[in-house]
Amino acid sequence: MEALKKAYEARANKLNKIEKLKGLRSPKEAIQQLEYYAQNGYASIPDEDKSYFLKCFGIYDRPATPERFMLKLRIPGGYLNATQAKVIGECAKEFGKDYIDLTTRAQCELRYLRIEDLPTIIKRLESVGIDAYQTGVDNIRGIMADPFDDSAFDNILPSHHILLKMQDIFLHNYEWISTLPRKFNTAITGNISNRCNVFCHDASFALAQKDGVYGYNMYLGGKVGVVGKPADIFLQNEAEVLAAFSSIIDIFKRFGFRDNRNKNRLHFLIESVGMAEIRAAICENAGRDFAHAGITMTQMDYFEPDQGRVQLRDGSFGVHAVIPSGIFSGCALISVADLASRYGDENIRLDMEQSLYIMGVKDVDALLKEDFFSEYKSLNTPYFNHLIACAGTEHCPFGVIENKNDAIEMASYLDEKVPLESGRIRMYWSACVKGCGIHGLGDIGFEGCKAKVNGINGSGVNIYLGGKLSANSGAIEGHTIIKGAPLEYAKYYIESLMLEYKKLRNNNESFEAFNERVLTNFTNAKIGFMMMLQAYMRAKNIELDFGFETKVITGKNEEFEVFELGRKLYYQLAKKEPYSSYERFTNVIKSEKLDDIRKLVGDVDENIAQMLELILHSDERKRAVVFSEITPFIMLYEK
Repeated sequence: MEALKKAYEARANKLNKIEKLKGLRSPKEAIQQLEYYAQNGYASIPDEDKSYFLKCFGIYDRPATPERFMLKLRIPGGYLNATQAKVIGECAKEFGKDYIDLTTRAQCELRYLRIEDLPTIIKRLESVGIDAYQTGVDNIRGIMADPFDDSAFDNILPSHHILLKMQDIFLHNYEWISTLPRKFNTAITGNISNRCNVFCHDASFALAQKDGVYGYNMYLGGKVGVVGKPADIFLQNEAEVLAAFSSIIDIFKRFGFRDNRNKNRLHFLIESVGMAEIRAAICENAGRDFAHAGITMTQMDYFEPDQGRVQLRDGSFGVHAVIPSGIFSGCALISVADLASRYGDENIRLDMEQSLYIMGVKDVDALLKEDFFSEYKSLNTPYFNHLIACAGTEHCPFGVIENKNDAIEMASYLDEKVPLESGRIRMYWSACVKGCGIHGLGDIGFEGCKAKVNGINGSGVNIYLGGKLSANSGAIEGHTIIKGAPLEYAKYYIESLMLEYKKLRNNNESFEAFNERVLTNFTNAKIGFMMMLQAYMRAKNIELDFGFETKVITGKNEEFEVFELGRKLYYQLAKKEPYSSYERFTNVIKSEKLDDIRKLVGDVDENIAQMLELILHSDERKRAVVFSEITPFIMLYEK
């Protein structure tokens, strides 16, 4: 492990402020003072405990809600039973304004909690086997897994029991509490479908097969904006998974960088020494010569939210409840606990899309008649079934936009303007670049930012396209198509995209498949421009059948795309070609002059006319060749 030692030593001369803070006291001292803080009030809590040490136990001081705390619970693999759900709901109702956030890591968070009440809340939760240890800062966070695991038909290797044994290695163990350089996320699945975003964690264990043996391929170095890479390790049983997991967390603990917190995740250690060195170190540290990777079998996307229910192995059903943006309540969770007891097998599963399932249901129709499902639908519209939104400005100090209600508002707008009876669209919202709403993995992703309208800064989003959870044995991050779109206009751009999806999609085609079949034939610049152009034309009541083609001749060449767009738009308006003949997306007869579109179309929009002049100018040297040159003509607002 010499390469790891050298990489660590090269960056060991400087410690970041959090590492220095860790030297002031142990986390154990902070949690032991909780009763004292409860008795003496918020003012008695030292700054270092509010800013760091209490977070080791999931207790977050939230500036957005002064003198009120968030409690981030640890719910292994999203597994809850009815008793646990009832107690969590009661705590939220009694102490936290009846508010619960469901998260993209299949966990839940209580908010608006007073320090005076926290010891009571924690004791109640612990009485039913729920706690918040190590759910914040530099710890091994809640481990994700398939919410159905061995209940599902597509399960090959039951894995939840391995998750619990992985958790036993570090949980409540002060050798691990706050001893890592940064947070460490983990996921494991033995299922063919990817229901837990398995490829985008620091360490991931995905179903695989090698030489006729089922096991797990190991992926490492994932984080927001980065998909984990294969570690070239195949783990054939529980013992090997535990050995490999123990080895990598020990390596990260010993050699992870502690200087720049923005570059301290496992990803950066791997980047500095290479995956081959990490693989060798894992084997050496574990004292095992792990096999090389097999064939990853977790390759399917999951579709249960699009049906509202899923049949389980025992013949019963898991019944879905859509929780838009994860905004939930204690009363609602108490209702879920009651329904799980009366109609199901008392089990509840949280999922990565901030929704839940009531498990073991035999009479689905009777369950769906309950009042709960009039508010939280089992099957909502395509715009809500896969909607994700992280906390946003109301609860998170890093949020740039409100986010949760922004996501709901857009989904509601699209429901009204472009209703879809069927379809699958994953819209994932993050309130800032930290990406807790995993926007990069959505079919359409939104990243909060600032945007100017008439010179005034306001809320905006960067819009992403093409993220995938499962593709070629891994996930794919999306790409930006529009930067800095003001929130009040972003919905018009997405409306353009949904109109094209509705018009051009094949029968039962998901948006992901539509994007792959149609939109990937164009540059990102063309896609973003077309979304804005169509929004402009709707706003100006310009009625033209003008959108994306399914047969593309320009290739992904932006200059060709610009000229071809101008030519076709000119023809749509004037009912004649701008030039008599073309070769490689320009006119053949160089002396030929462009007829003024204003003379051919009396009421033509002046901005469109000017744009066409620039695209199709008779002097090739004066033509626009990139979409950014013509975007100002179709803006719905002034920056």
